[in-house]
Amino acid sequence: MRLRLRVGVCGLLAAASVWSQTQEPAPGEPPARRWTTLERLSSERLAAAHADVERLRAAVQPPPPLPGLNDYRAVFHAHAGDSDHTGGTPEELLRDAKRIGVDVVFLSDHYRPPRDFMDGWRGLRDGVLFVPGSEAHGFLIHPEESVVEHMGADARTLLGQVNRGAGMAFLSHVEERVDHPMDGLTGMEIYNRHADALDDGDSMRALVAWIVDPDQSKALARAVELYPEEVFGAQFDYPALYLAKWDQETARRRIVGVNANDCHHNQVFVVIKVDDNSVRVGTIVDDVDEMRVLTAADAPRVPELVRGHEPGTVIGRYDLDPYWVSMRNSTTHILATALDEPSIRAALAAGHVYVAHDWLADPTGFSFHVAERDGPAAIMGDEWTLEAGRPAELRALFPLPAYIRLIRNGEEVAATEARSLTHILDQPGVYRVEGWLVVDGEWRTWIYSNPVYVK
Repeated sequence: MRLRLRVGVCGLLAAASVWSQTQEPAPGEPPARRWTTLERLSSERLAAAHADVERLRAAVQPPPPLPGLNDYRAVFHAHAGDSDHTGGTPEELLRDAKRIGVDVVFLSDHYRPPRDFMDGWRGLRDGVLFVPGSEAHGFLIHPEESVVEHMGADARTLLGQVNRGAGMAFLSHVEERVDHPMDGLTGMEIYNRHADALDDGDSMRALVAWIVDPDQSKALARAVELYPEEVFGAQFDYPALYLAKWDQETARRRIVGVNANDCHHNQVFVVIKVDDNSVRVGTIVDDVDEMRVLTAADAPRVPELVRGHEPGTVIGRYDLDPYWVSMRNSTTHILATALDEPSIRAALAAGHVYVAHDWLADPTGFSFHVAERDGPAAIMGDEWTLEAGRPAELRALFPLPAYIRLIRNGEEVAATEARSLTHILDQPGVYRVEGWLVVDGEWRTWIYSNPVYVK
């Protein structure tokens, strides 16, 4: 990130004091946001959100696991030590993965020839399974073997090589390529944290304003200390564009939906004194000489902020995205038989997957499946054929009561507030469910299932 922002403190902070009115969800539509990002970042809203999250986490009661399957918490689109704009290291990533119970990390190294990204971390390390991969050509690629000699080829040729054996590729940063064809792709991101940040310029400008104000910088530091996950989650928006493309594409073929953390641990903002009238503002991955210089003309209280410090001193540091925060913000849960690369690849390719925002509450145990008299007959990612005289129903089971939306072919066909949903299967379609939780008086998306494809 390169900050090129001219800030006006008073106007931005005043905006945070005007609260939105509650918006009830329209029939057939996802609930709308109640609070803007600036409102969510106020001390009152952060405290209220934190209290609700603590309550939700304490109330979790996981449903019984599906027979023969384990629920593994995974993260996609993870960067560590792979570029000049990545602030974290693989060792730090491993430490934080263990801290929050991440079982699988799909690495997405930025390609740095002649280095082969497949030579990076692979296999189990201290109980965490690492799967090598790269972010290239607008895809997350996870081949089984090296494709380094094909990295400069056209996308079609590269994907052909990636997909050999159990190799996989996923469309990334969908907001930049909504019309991209899905030929040769295993799936796509259905949520990307980076898209939320890009879509929220007001809060980014406000952040810069706050860190160069003596009072607001102290309040921000306190908020990050007390409510790190609530601060990081404040920019969240329902990924309508991503989901619309996913619904459109799954009408034609099976497309696996995964999350994208896009975590780099690079959103660590610093304020450095230049002189008695100015500061440099940037992140830990910015060159100091390229950081934005702000003077008293930009932020009137800069002279007060820097008083008593020597030129070149870092007078403020605000770590917004430690790996444990960004990884728990969104996850991909994989229902697999074992924690090894072949089993994880097989389950992922089959779509036995759901995406969740684990920071709200642990979703482990969630299931969405076709049930017959003898139990589950098809789970997320599977195809199911309707047959006369063979009754079946869709069942969604959640670890908490939630606002459940059942979506068929991109349209909501049922909604309820409950711990489970049952729907008689009487027509074909592509079915998926969403689960929403109330946090500080507004519904926030918690779980997105992969579809069951009913023929």
